[in-house]
Amino acid sequence: MSTFRPFAGERIALVGLGKAGLPAAARLAEWGAAVTCWDDKPAGRDAALAAGLRVADPALAFDFDSLLLSPGIPHVLPRVHPAAAAARAASKPILCDVEYLYRAVRASGSAARFVGITGTNGKSTTTALLHHMLVGAGREAVAGGNLGPAALAMPLLGDAGVYVLEMSSYSLERLASTRFDIAVLLNLSPDHIDRHGDMAGYAAAKAHVFDRQRPQDLAILGQDDTLTAATSVTARLVPISAQAPQHGGIWAEGALLRDAAGVIADLTLARALPGAHNAQNAAAASAAALALGLTRAEVADGLLSYPGLPHRQELVADINGVRFINDSKATNADSAVRALASYGRVVWIAGGQAKADGIGPLAPYFPRIAHAVLIGEAAPAFAQVLAQAGVSHEVAGTLDAALPVAAAAAAAFSGAAPVVLLSPACASWDQFTGFEQRGDRFRDLVLVMKERS
Repeated sequence: MSTFRPFAGERIALVGLGKAGLPAAARLAEWGAAVTCWDDKPAGRDAALAAGLRVADPALAFDFDSLLLSPGIPHVLPRVHPAAAAARAASKPILCDVEYLYRAVRASGSAARFVGITGTNGKSTTTALLHHMLVGAGREAVAGGNLGPAALAMPLLGDAGVYVLEMSSYSLERLASTRFDIAVLLNLSPDHIDRHGDMAGYAAAKAHVFDRQRPQDLAILGQDDTLTAATSVTARLVPISAQAPQHGGIWAEGALLRDAAGVIADLTLARALPGAHNAQNAAAASAAALALGLTRAEVADGLLSYPGLPHRQELVADINGVRFINDSKATNADSAVRALASYGRVVWIAGGQAKADGIGPLAPYFPRIAHAVLIGEAAPAFAQVLAQAGVSHEVAGTLDAALPVAAAAAAAFSGAAPVVLLSPACASWDQFTGFEQRGDRFRDLVLVMKERS
């Protein structure tokens, strides 16, 4: 039995036994908590029983000190989960796994620093980029949260350690004592309105990343949209921008990332960070890295050596001068805008299950589309929009059918459209289990094509 038992005597109800929930229950039990698990699906409950955990529905009688509720399960909107209603009726807190990690780290006596990164777009890249910089500079750091390992699967770090955590709006609403030494809010655009009620509610949830910060802490705040720039902070502010100089901050001047002291890096040399949106991500990660003690040279090395994340403008292969880019993570128009803005001329693969705004927001970037190849449920509607705009297109139906068509189109343009871009602007549920499976299939198809070329 572990001698470190920061939650000894605490009764914790845990609801949601997915890939993060079950390890969280096991870790909390290891740390001394009396954990009662529940999942609305029998398979989740069976897995908990097989792991030797107690299973009971806390909604029937909430006799616990707190509720750890999976981020995907709503506690207010669009409908209250019964366990959340029971916890609120008992005046008990509803928390997320990061809260318990933070409490455990502090209970261990460690002064390890916590970096919280959020925003509508770019938070995964910024999290992974900062972690890459830290590890490359020989620092002790782990990354996770909404990206990668669940919080309660992370190790306890010593005083020199850094936790780099991607934070969703869902998790940020469920923190009680966690304080981020460095908090980052990149940008805000409409998302998850069903969970937060309206845009103001969504923005307020994101702003929780700055809660409890002290004046000596760091608040890194995007300045390229008015809602983000207007967010109130109490910590030392470092503004970041992909568009304009920032007093006391970091910004992109063309392809050059810089601050008041001069150029930090030439982002044209950072192959995994194309486009203005990635300039903002690079600015945020650089600001955090410098605050954590990295040198300018270490920051620049990290930017240029960053390999990128799967499914986020991932360069899969260059075949006869045509780059094949996997941006399957672009599940809405706002994300696809960022990809289209990164390339001068493309053959675009798009479609799937469309979001409410379809591809209307992409209209300013239609001139960059040499040819569109459409897949999934949205293909007929997208074809109609593109036809009205005079954009060359065709319906392929499936990704397997779309890729050879797109490759042939790119070859036909003789270098004038040297990019085949999968940036669907749609969810993937009509043909895939998620954007990861869609991106994996694209990658596999491209690599087979490369072998045969």
